[in-house]
Amino acid sequence: MTSKQSTKIIALLALFAITLGCGTSSETESDLLQSRQVGPDESATKGVIGFSALTLTNPFFKIIADSLTEAAESHGFVVSIDDADLDVNTQAKHIDSYIARKVVAIVINPADRVAIGPAIKSANEAGIPVFTNDLQCVAEDVEIAGHIGTDNFQGGRLAGQAMIEAVGDGGGKVLILHFAQANSCVLRVRGFYEVIDEYNSEHPDGTMDIVSELDGGGLRDQGFKATSDALQAHPDLDAIFAINDPSALGAVKALEQAGKQGQVTVIGFDGQIEGKQAIKDGLIYADPIQFPVKMGQRTVENIVKYLEGEEFTEMELIPTALYRHADGMKDPELN
Repeated sequence: MTSKQSTKIIALLALFAITLGCGTSSETESDLLQSRQVGPDESATKGVIGFSALTLTNPFFKIIADSLTEAAESHGFVVSIDDADLDVNTQAKHIDSYIARKVVAIVINPADRVAIGPAIKSANEAGIPVFTNDLQCVAEDVEIAGHIGTDNFQGGRLAGQAMIEAVGDGGGKVLILHFAQANSCVLRVRGFYEVIDEYNSEHPDGTMDIVSELDGGGLRDQGFKATSDALQAHPDLDAIFAINDPSALGAVKALEQAGKQGQVTVIGFDGQIEGKQAIKDGLIYADPIQFPVKMGQRTVENIVKYLEGEEFTEMELIPTALYRHADGMKDPELN
């Protein structure tokens, strides 16, 4: 046997041993295949954008994810989507993962406007730009490359105006379903209070009294429970302002269960399909509506400009529009 033949046989035997997983290598065939699977065509793209969504059980953030993905793919990027499930520690782990994967950009809806700061700072130190949309980060000593969101303060003012319009000049007792971990919700409630305070100063004999401010969690189940508790403490409640549609829909369910549907006015916020349908059906009075598709698209536009060294508006707030029953009646998306 020649030296070349001997070398070829040894090489073939080594390859055979690796394939069977019984050689000296610690990698099995599965390990080798997995090491080559870098994601959907990632190797043929301009890079990966990591997106940690606040919660994909909320349709609003699912729309942002879909819009962001479509826009990114049109520019040659792949989006890796993760669900933080409202947990800031989970979101911090997502960011750590994105850093390890060396993504080209990170997008988040902060699960906690302050506590997410250290994770963002780690991305800053790794040289990876962090973009936020819908929800802002207000932590100190962190760099946010760009933010696209709703003008939540303006939306909160619209909610206050809708409340006055619906309840009338007689005033009434009002419950707020809050989600104070989110800066957007803090601004909504602040705008709502401003309008109600202005109204009360002009109508001392028929004021709007905020009798309770409860955590609705931004979720249907939690909104239901908080409203049920409030009705026990305040059976003469006149109105509810919920900071988003899921908590508003939870409030609607609680009112129905308590036999108070139609007796208590509900103002929501978002403009999700279910929320709009509830407005059309007379279960919710009105919503200041947001534009999540535009948020996803504009976020990608900003990422592209950032990576190409172009200037862009680092903070953009999109005004809300008030959506009432009349709008629902002519909305082609509804039943």
